[in-house]
Amino acid sequence: MPDNSFSSNFSRRICLQATLAGCSPLLFQEHAKAGAQVEEPLMDSVRTALSSAIANQAPPVPEFRDTEERLAYLRWLGAMSQRLRNKKPEWQIRKEFLQTVWYESRRAGLDTTLVLGLIQVESNFRKFAVSNVGARGYMQVMPFWTRVIGDGDASKLFHMQTNLRFGCVILRHYLDREKGDLFLGLGRYNGSRGKAPYPDAVLGASRHWEFKA
Repeated sequence: MPDNSFSSNFSRRICLQATLAGCSPLLFQEHAKAGAQVEEPLMDSVRTALSSAIANQAPPVPEFRDTEERLAYLRWLGAMSQRLRNKKPEWQIRKEFLQTVWYESRRAGLDTTLVLGLIQVESNFRKFAVSNVGARGYMQVMPFWTRVIGDGDASKLFHMQTNLRFGCVILRHYLDREKGDLFLGLGRYNGSRGKAPYPDAVLGASRHWEFKA
């Protein structure tokens, strides 16, 4: 089930990044102010599980149990599309992005609202964002992850679904390590475990993406 345990004792500071114009990575790389996930030794069983989660290349096509569930998704998609319009003006691009976020977050057992808040803080929805420590893409994934659990090709982190899949799988891994504690799990994702600014920023940004069907 998605993790909805937003801690009520966090402060309400919201640290949003400045908006930069989107551009092809062939022209220049957009810089983000993300922290650095820390490369840590992984047990073989954990490495295998994470590698398996990344390797499953099922397309991000939503599946629904019934018509009501499908309609609820469409209502969510419409509402989120309007909120994202100033970041991604083209409807088809917005649709594909939101559909993939919805799919990958649920696949990893994460709250989609939380993932959207994290993306806002990490990259401000810029596909080709690069931090000063080399984290890449929407969810600012560090390149070492492609070596640890992928095929070693860090350039793939600029591919939308690949980046979102890595990001969601890594966040799920960190939350599991912290037994579901969002404060510590988010801090670990950012490389600032135990410090408040990053979790506060993500949870603050997440409120913008809350939706009641």
